[in-house]
Amino acid sequence: MTPTLRTERLEFRPYRPEDEDAFVSLLSDEEVCRWMGQERVPEADIRTLFRALHTEVYPKEMFDVWGLWHEGGYIGHAEVKKTGNVDGYEIIAALIPAYWGRGFGAETVGGLLRHAADHLGLKEVYGMVGSGNAASLKLAERLGFRHVKDVVGDDGTVTKMYVASTTGAA
Repeated sequence: MTPTLRTERLEFRPYRPEDEDAFVSLLSDEEVCRWMGQERVPEADIRTLFRALHTEVYPKEMFDVWGLWHEGGYIGHAEVKKTGNVDGYEIIAALIPAYWGRGFGAETVGGLLRHAADHLGLKEVYGMVGSGNAASLKLAERLGFRHVKDVVGDDGTVTKMYVASTTGAA
């Protein structure tokens, strides 16, 4: 079962049905989609994805996924899961643009690293960062992620694959 986590300023809380509009707003944001390396999708598809958290992901304990909350307000999304992108577990995080550049990204990734080590027993996790996302690339390197390889998409876009040890996660 996905636990609630806390960092200095954040609460990582499993999504509740009433969080649907916040989730949809985040994943409908053009800037967020661009940096997550995905096309914007119709709102109905995002709502279907959100509802699948409650009908599939949480009940079947498929992976851990949270809404991120600061001072009672929704500020983003985080996951730790196996994906087809890497041979292991990937961490995924997305913040509402108003919270970029304020240390919340580092705090989120730090919380995910601790969870991966303490709750999942993982020794390392991967992250995928778009080659044009200078802020996230700097963050990954500052947090000790090592570049593994570049992944070139069918459309020619480059995503950088990183790996980090969970040992000593802050």
